[in-house]
Amino acid sequence: MSKPAEPPDDDSQDPSVSRRGFLKYGLLGFSGLATAAGVLTPIVAYLWPPRLSRGATGGSVAVASTVDLPLGQGGVFSVANKPVIVIHTAGGDYVGLSATCTHLGCILFWNVERQVIACPCHEAYFNTAGAVISGPPPAPLEVYRVQVEDDQIYVEGGQS
Repeated sequence: MSKPAEPPDDDSQDPSVSRRGFLKYGLLGFSGLATAAGVLTPIVAYLWPPRLSRGATGGSVAVASTVDLPLGQGGVFSVANKPVIVIHTAGGDYVGLSATCTHLGCILFWNVERQVIACPCHEAYFNTAGAVISGPPPAPLEVYRVQVEDDQIYVEGGQS
């Protein structure tokens, strides 16, 4: 005597999902979205770069007032997303130079005691004209055009 045939076990008739299945597919979906976002974010950032400031098109950018830079002082400012050092020289002129060392790209600073532009990485020194005084840099600094109008110091975005 044989047993009667049992109906096939078909899960398609039961639409409910178990708690374990819900967590499994929920975490799998979340992991997939997080991975896709982590991969696509740098790609989109590379293809869609940030907008440059107004100075990137060659316009002037106000960096400081004349009160902020007394005689013999200097400071580093951002012009067109690049560091620029502006110096109020002993002769009374304002000079703008690239604040990126031509050796390895370190950010330069104004050394008040020695009255020179100094590189903190390899002890390179530049004068206020941008020429190399000592150290390993192979080239002088790029010069930026500086103008003073109504006690405001402006630096042009493009090099002169």
